[in-house]
Amino acid sequence: MENSIMGTVVTAKVTDENDDAYFVQVNGQTLWVDKQEPEKPLHIGGQYEGFVYENENHQAQMTRHIPEISFENYVWGTVVRTRHDLGVFVDVGLPNKDLVVSLDELPTLSRLWPKKDDRLLVKLARDNKERLWGTLADQTVFTDMATPYDRDQVKNADTQVTVFRLKMAGTSVITDDGHLGFVHPSERDQEPRLGQHMKARVIGHLRDGELNLSLKPRGYEEIGDDAQMLLAALQHQADHTLPFWDKSDPEDIRTYFNISKGQFKRAVGNLLKQRLITQQPGEIKLTEVNDDETDD
Repeated sequence: MENSIMGTVVTAKVTDENDDAYFVQVNGQTLWVDKQEPEKPLHIGGQYEGFVYENENHQAQMTRHIPEISFENYVWGTVVRTRHDLGVFVDVGLPNKDLVVSLDELPTLSRLWPKKDDRLLVKLARDNKERLWGTLADQTVFTDMATPYDRDQVKNADTQVTVFRLKMAGTSVITDDGHLGFVHPSERDQEPRLGQHMKARVIGHLRDGELNLSLKPRGYEEIGDDAQMLLAALQHQADHTLPFWDKSDPEDIRTYFNISKGQFKRAVGNLLKQRLITQQPGEIKLTEVNDDETDD
């Protein structure tokens, strides 16, 4: 409705009050104002300016705490709950009101829907019944708001990202610093949710200027406790070398590392696969690259 005041800022006239609320009118419509909100008491016949919306009790309410969100302006909202027959409820800073993002805008698979505390970039929408909704930003909005990055500064860096688009080809994200990124399906163990805020790692750059990202940990982050223990032991040696290898005596291994020979061999194999160590008869040694990293 073109003449609707829902979702707009208007000036209204104070017409009545009770113990809990003031009542104001604009264009013949009565609005509820929380009596605790005005800094000074309102007087009948006075003016009051604020943002108009329908609160959770289905009352037309006005608040002087004008939100940043509007029909033109997108804001980050926090998901507070889900209703699978309706959509997700998003907190955008309105008293007594969370905006609903319709299930029509959400992924077909409900397991990919946002969960509590996830983040969505939304602006206001109003239907023909004057109800306010949140509507999701599309790719164009994120492209317009994106900022360029310094290749040298982001190389192999960890970053925090928010998922804003799910496609068969991969996952589109934006970093907390405002850089666009893309995660190919091969660089994730499972598909993230829409709105999920998570850690990612820069692994390259795409032709369109987006960061190429991975959700998988670095090799040394997924090697397991025994392998981590071997790495730590090697790093504490002056020459980064230990006199053990996969044919060492089981009792010598257990005495030194307190693990079985089988555990030792699996840990060594893992480290060799990750190219974090080298092995030759009688010893294992940190690789030169890893050696250099430990000296920094």
